[in-house]
Amino acid sequence: MPTFWQKNQSWLTPIILLFLPVGLFVTMIAIPIVQSIWTSFYDWDGTGEATWIGLANYVELFEDPQFFVSLKNNVIWILMFLLAPVFGLGLALFLNQPLKELRFIKAVFFLPLVLAPVIIGVVFTWFYDPTFGILAILFRALGMEPIAILSDENFVTFGIIAAALWAQIAFCLVLFLAGLSQLDAELIAAGRIDGASGWTLLRYVVLPQLRSVTFVATIITVIGSLRNFDLISVMTQGGPYGSSTVLAYQMFDSTIFSYRAGYGAAIATVLFLLMSIWIAVFLWHTLRREARVG
Repeated sequence: MPTFWQKNQSWLTPIILLFLPVGLFVTMIAIPIVQSIWTSFYDWDGTGEATWIGLANYVELFEDPQFFVSLKNNVIWILMFLLAPVFGLGLALFLNQPLKELRFIKAVFFLPLVLAPVIIGVVFTWFYDPTFGILAILFRALGMEPIAILSDENFVTFGIIAAALWAQIAFCLVLFLAGLSQLDAELIAAGRIDGASGWTLLRYVVLPQLRSVTFVATIITVIGSLRNFDLISVMTQGGPYGSSTVLAYQMFDSTIFSYRAGYGAAIATVLFLLMSIWIAVFLWHTLRREARVG
């Protein structure tokens, strides 16, 4: 007679294989998300007794001017970070050539990808320094007065984003180089036979084959822009006067330094909702476009 395993192997095998990843997802992601949302309804310092206050944290949050500064900065981060897939694709097209001379250049462009964000933050802090930084030296060489970028409320956010883009472009570059290596050579050859070249070949033959890579690069880039914390912590600590703070750093500051875990959880919940809404909208538009193309 067949054993229990032999009779039920077809449905037991996927359950066994999925048990560990699903268990890790529930334990490390789903449960903490639910706990964070639940904590946002409490007044809690992170260690003592928690007091139920309902929506009071959210009411205070939407009356806090700093929240809207952080939200505005997050929007700026998203808009500027969307340049990363564009520049990444451009660099990938340039570097995707079988030339030995490009190997060293590729290594230079890959360098930011292996550096920790803390190192990038320290390097760019030196770069922006108005007394001895490279940028200050360039300004003086041109006969201009150096700008203290990280101390100026109008420039500080853009200065941090420039540092973050350096690494994000490298990440997108790797994705697009991998995608270009998988292009269908027969389709490209057919396009050339039909007279396509340059922009026409790129738009109608190459880019459609990179659609899935572009999707992944865009999703990861936007999520990275919303949760970016490391560079702000290293370069400005949210200053000057909170002008460079984003929601992720405001959440950290409220929880760790102000001992307001409930308020920090409310900020985290809003950030989570923003990410979820954006991803849902992006997926909806992408699937509709795929349906029309298909």
